Amino acid sequence: MERQDSVQRFLELIRRSHRGKFKVYIGMSAGVGKTCRMLQEARQLLDAGVDVRIGYIETHGRAGTEALVEGLPLVPRRRLFYKGKELEEMDTQAILNLHPEIVVVDELAHTNADGSKNDKRYSDVLEVLAQGINVISTINVQHLESVAARVEEATGIAVRERIPDTVLRRADQVVNVDVTKEELRERLRQGKIYAPQQAERALSSFFTYENLSFLRELCLREASGDQVRKI
Repeated sequence: MERQDSVQRFLELIRRSHRGKFKVYIGMSAGVGKTCRMLQEARQLLDAGVDVRIGYIETHGRAGTEALVEGLPLVPRRRLFYKGKELEEMDTQAILNLHPEIVVVDELAHTNADGSKNDKRYSDVLEVLAQGINVISTINVQHLESVAARVEEATGIAVRERIPDTVLRRADQVVNVDVTKEELRERLRQGKIYAPQQAERALSSFFTYENLSFLRELCLREASGDQVRKI
């Protein structure tokens, strides 16, 4: 029921203003279910007759995520070449031309390939919002500029992609996707987040109980506010 209420509240926000509304799913790390929750919402919106499209989704080869993508309208990605390699990025101009009511954009902190109009995906999202298109996106807490250095110090893992905290503050609705440390580590063991070898390394490095406790505390603190819903 809470999830349905979250979707309904976002629709009400949209209908009260012509300015693009912004919803962000935040979590303490990869694997908590941010992208899946966003896709589930997209399916609910589509079933309700809303013009919702996927601007960019990264499934990381996860079967459950790929299944949720099936049947959702996709905006074709923009292809570009860099150092002899073909790369794909979100096609911001195509989104602006199509002007759907809502666009789904994964991994807000992503750094765009050289040759893109904007260096960061969050800049693309701000451009889309400025044109009155509503956006639903995702972010891990460690990518926020104000906490990235603390995460590096605590975990020993470099946080290379960062996003100004003002971008999260711009959101009209923030949903904290929370799971227990035990459940997240079990998802790793089952291969639901990373491939087996990578998962084993992650369990003894970034995904230790100590690190996850620290990240969860950061996430709860950063996601606090009147616009937050916890799922």
